[in-house]
Amino acid sequence: MSNSSTNFKDYIRVIEDFPTPGIRFKDITTLLKDGPTYKAAIVELRKLVEHLQIDVIAGPEARGFVIGAPLALELGVGFIPIRKSGKLPGETISASYSLEYGTDQLAMHKDAIEPGQRVLIADDLLATGGTIATVIDLINQVGGEVVGTAFLIELSYLEGRNKIEGVEVQSLMTY
Repeated sequence: MSNSSTNFKDYIRVIEDFPTPGIRFKDITTLLKDGPTYKAAIVELRKLVEHLQIDVIAGPEARGFVIGAPLALELGVGFIPIRKSGKLPGETISASYSLEYGTDQLAMHKDAIEPGQRVLIADDLLATGGTIATVIDLINQVGGEVVGTAFLIELSYLEGRNKIEGVEVQSLMTY
């Protein structure tokens, strides 16, 4: 059974040359499939962020859902899905972000967050910070206050923290 002394990196599979040569992909599916370890990881993330007095958690699709939703349950707060444009049924707002080849858009329901609500953004991975910066932009558009971010993994060598300055960053594992 996992506990706070769990070395979560032992549950991360590294895939060489995926999705392109030279990349060492950190695969979280091996952690997610181990129920006690998955739960322990969410509990540890809760401990890292519970001091922030969070009203709601936002998570970008798709892996932000598998981190953000259970973390919201642990904290007893709501969860706001951030999706690719065109996937949400209600009135939405959107923001564009850069990809390796081109751009994409993320969207959220316009009424998902009340002005002044304290929001934590949760995702599986902090890499370059581009996706999280876009989510912060969406939350700011509706008057939410981003009080922190929480990640299973942070790739510190990509310096994603630099794109989200002024927001607390908590990571369970750092590479």
